[in-house]
Amino acid sequence: MATLDWYGCATFRLRTGGLTVFLDAYIDRADGAPGTGLTADDIDECDWIVIGHSHFDHLYGAERIMARTGATLIGSYESVRVMEAAGVAPERMICVAGGERIRLSDDVTVAVLPSQHSCVWSHSGMVQSGEVCLGDLGVTWQEQRDRMRELGAFLASLSPAAVAHVRESAPGHSTRGDGGALLYLFETPEGSLLYQDTSGHWSGIIEGIRPDVAILAAAGRGNIDGEPIQGSLAEFVARQVAALAPRRLFLSHHDDWLPGFSVAAESVQQSQAIAAVAPDTALLEPGYLEGTDVFG
Repeated sequence: MATLDWYGCATFRLRTGGLTVFLDAYIDRADGAPGTGLTADDIDECDWIVIGHSHFDHLYGAERIMARTGATLIGSYESVRVMEAAGVAPERMICVAGGERIRLSDDVTVAVLPSQHSCVWSHSGMVQSGEVCLGDLGVTWQEQRDRMRELGAFLASLSPAAVAHVRESAPGHSTRGDGGALLYLFETPEGSLLYQDTSGHWSGIIEGIRPDVAILAAAGRGNIDGEPIQGSLAEFVARQVAALAPRRLFLSHHDDWLPGFSVAAESVQQSQAIAAVAPDTALLEPGYLEGTDVFG
């Protein structure tokens, strides 16, 4: 039986085909933030780590998991650069950009697909999934950089615990952006699983995938083909579910992992939006470390 344990934010532990695979590696939390109470130093079993993108709330901790286990990391060229700077040997990592298919064991493979990051430049703190956001179309790269500097100033105004945590995580994340967001499609003896860790996509890519189970990000402003959604996050997630048509769905990135910046998504709004377009998709909402049967 394949099982899935949620560690908070977008980090999961997938056990399938005799493998232990971490989907992202961010386990540590700021003081007072909800989570498992664990850190990356507590992980002593891992075969593979796949990293969706290079921000600290996804990549930080991978270097410590790898120091305690024999894990191999799969990630963007930027994620690999950051990990090499943190002391990880290059031969323990596989650089990907989308289009690769990697064999994890005799029975398990993972295909890598290019994706998009959420439009984090369009807001400071996150809002609830039902709040409609409009505008911000056609914003240039230079304008986005200016807004990211404003976001940095906002993060610096958070609680002392949150600010200290962001500073502590600095060695384990990119200062050059997200590094290129990626999707991962696992093929296992029990079925296929799609993993996404930030709310963005290329329409032409997700419309061609039909996973049995999907993990989809539910945080921030959705990004569709490089532009922010004109609507709510709940609508964005529902549109992805309608395109993918998975039998079962898990959400990611939807807890209050950094108080003052993040919010815990209201599940009712999400579930109603999903049910309206994909009534045959079952939304599972496990808590932390519940060891949920992936394929049912």
